[in-house]
Amino acid sequence: MRNCLIGMLALAALGPACVALATDGKALAAAQGIPYPAVIAHRGASYDAPESTKPAYLLARELGADYLELDLQRTRDGVLVVVHDDELSRTSDVAKRFPERKHSPVSAFTLAELKSLDAGSWFNEAYPARARASFANLPILTLDEVIDIAEGNPQRQPGLYIETKVPSQFPGIERQLKERLKARGWLDRPGRVVVQTFDRNSLALLHETMPQVPKILLLWVGTKAIAPASGHDFAGSGESDKAAFYARQHPKSRAEFLRWLDLAKQGGAIGTGPSAKRGKLGEQSYADLIEPWMNQASHERGLLVHVYTLDEAQDFDAAMKAGVDGIFTNRAGALLRFYDRAAERETAVPKRLGY
Repeated sequence: MRNCLIGMLALAALGPACVALATDGKALAAAQGIPYPAVIAHRGASYDAPESTKPAYLLARELGADYLELDLQRTRDGVLVVVHDDELSRTSDVAKRFPERKHSPVSAFTLAELKSLDAGSWFNEAYPARARASFANLPILTLDEVIDIAEGNPQRQPGLYIETKVPSQFPGIERQLKERLKARGWLDRPGRVVVQTFDRNSLALLHETMPQVPKILLLWVGTKAIAPASGHDFAGSGESDKAAFYARQHPKSRAEFLRWLDLAKQGGAIGTGPSAKRGKLGEQSYADLIEPWMNQASHERGLLVHVYTLDEAQDFDAAMKAGVDGIFTNRAGALLRFYDRAAERETAVPKRLGY
């Protein structure tokens, strides 16, 4: 926040024409120490390696991503771990290892139990064209292990983009996160860490505990989020095609969307993370919350726009033309090529890294 204020004061000192730049995404990002446009590796390079695992994060780092994105939960014995889903059945062999607990939340397992799971073989089964024998038996990572990866190459040191996942299940996780980041020396450089959440209460707690760290309120169209014009969620729609359902979803009104921007600002966020509709729909395609007027309204409020989750050049191009300031992507290499920033091809890196 202090850096943002300094940036705004500096602009103001230069006169009205420069003050206008404060509503431009590039200027807003610079004030926070955030790269523009930001390449945010969603759960690592998760198109090419199992999400949230060591090879996914190593690959994203070596490709040159600005941020390693991760979802934070907590074990039964109090350790911060990196897992996206509320439970473990999609991305591990929990049903084999702990059949009676296969639908239990992450918080029901100790770190030792989580470390005993195979968090890689599912990827080889789901995506045989991208499978590697070395992905079998990959462990779930702790926050500290992801920090180790981010610090592991002096020439390429990405930041961390951290989501508090289902934070209501983990009271105090915001303060615990601050303590670990502080202990590792990760709160000393503006923009090195960005924290994100869908949960407004967690946003407030993050702002209270880490006022100087940039925060993002993630945006979603649903009955418990931005009120949908349809009046219902996918679960109550009776439909089977989730992407097609979300492609038709819109906020119930312009005022409803703007209200959520104001809530983000009031909660201490410096930006929003809106969903996007993919051109080819499919998995991870949601409601279109990056229409040009939406992005303009965000910038007018001094808010950055980091959109999730796009993987194709046509979608990168459409998003940038609409006015976003950064993109969450499973294909960090493809996005870096789109920005003419590619350091290396994805196919060459895994072998060099030992995968």
